[in-house]
Amino acid sequence: MIKSLLFSAVIIFLFMANCQVLQAQQTNGVVIFHIYSTHTSFPDTGRSKGHFYDSVLYSAKEHYNDSTVLIIAPKNLDAKKKVDLIFWFHGWRNNVDHAAVEYELTKQFIESKRNAVLVLAETARDSPDSYGGKLEKPGDFKALVSDVLQGLKDKYLVSENCVSDHILLGGHSGAYEVMAMIIKNGGVPIDEAMLFDSLYGKTEIFMEWIKADKGNRFIHLYTDVGYGPKEESERMNKLLDTAKISYFMVEEKDLKPGMYDKYPLIYIHSLKQHNDIVNPDNFRLMLEHTPFLKQL
Repeated sequence: MIKSLLFSAVIIFLFMANCQVLQAQQTNGVVIFHIYSTHTSFPDTGRSKGHFYDSVLYSAKEHYNDSTVLIIAPKNLDAKKKVDLIFWFHGWRNNVDHAAVEYELTKQFIESKRNAVLVLAETARDSPDSYGGKLEKPGDFKALVSDVLQGLKDKYLVSENCVSDHILLGGHSGAYEVMAMIIKNGGVPIDEAMLFDSLYGKTEIFMEWIKADKGNRFIHLYTDVGYGPKEESERMNKLLDTAKISYFMVEEKDLKPGMYDKYPLIYIHSLKQHNDIVNPDNFRLMLEHTPFLKQL
């Protein structure tokens, strides 16, 4: 009897908590939901036996078998014919739901008041791994975009004939690899890449993309933590100098929002820690000042 009462109490509590979450979503004017796509990073043959890092095995079952896609859309989204999409990719030892909360991505997106949809597609779940799985392969990202559009149509957030328009990529830390490979092999044009302490490599791919279209925007906010983003940014700056492509460098403390409007290639040096550069509204400011997204 006692166990039954306790079980009932738990169910009621979870139901009430869920209702509160739904109410908060409606108050904020957003719809938040998950879909599952066969065109996310995993499962993939490249991690069918898991992944070893620092002598620890991260099994395929626990870390490379999640095809979750988290979608955050304004309830008053105006997308009769086309919709702009922002894809965010988390770094090591994280997952889409945790990243959305930890870095206040949902909050920053809502506050930016953009007429667009924020999408977090799962990569290596809670694993120290930058490998992008199937999303590194030709055309897989294009198929993922189609699945996201179908998910939006199923929720009646976009019209049945709606197609994707501008696509922006954002990511933190180890996300650089999947972002670069999507730019190279994704099968759809990418308009902007926003990297948060994430330029550890694949620099030549970003360089070719920048050279291919002067309208492409590249922003890297980087710290002095560890070895990688700062050094790779400096190397990329030399490559840009050699190619005679202009760019803008600024300290985060001196950054003004209007600088995002003025410069398409920006390198922002931050004195913050690696995990602290996404939260303080940096993502929101980038969304508010990109030319590719309209205000609601």
